Amino acid sequence: MGRNKLVTPAVFTFSCPIPVRITDINYGGHTGNDTILSLIHEARMQYLGSFGYTEMNLAGSALIMSDVCIEFKKELFYGEPLIAYVTAGEISRVGFELFYKLEKNTPDGNITVALARTGMVCYDYTLKKITGVPEEARLKMKGC
Repeated sequence: MGRNKLVTPAVFTFSCPIPVRITDINYGGHTGNDTILSLIHEARMQYLGSFGYTEMNLAGSALIMSDVCIEFKKELFYGEPLIAYVTAGEISRVGFELFYKLEKNTPDGNITVALARTGMVCYDYTLKKITGVPEEARLKMKGC
């Protein structure tokens, strides 16, 4: 069986701590795959918020996640300090990709828990159609 193998950027432009809550823990005693998706959602919200945006207002456009790829690396347990890293990848006319790296801090250093990539598409919920990436958002995400 083929496995997803993400190639992530060398540099991530944003980071934030995210607490691992007891409700994030599954019957195996660690975070489940659904929790990792929720954690990258939280990281995305904080990343967008650092620019003054939300998923419903990206400089006048809204966002829809069109696809996701997650590569699980290590278990994550309740109470472990988690740092989420986010950066923008390729930006097209109507969407862009975001890359994520989740790391837990241990006495031996940071350990990667998961890598992820989401495809985000700009969308107008009123008109029910895809729209272009606002230039203001494009410039902010690319650090221009």
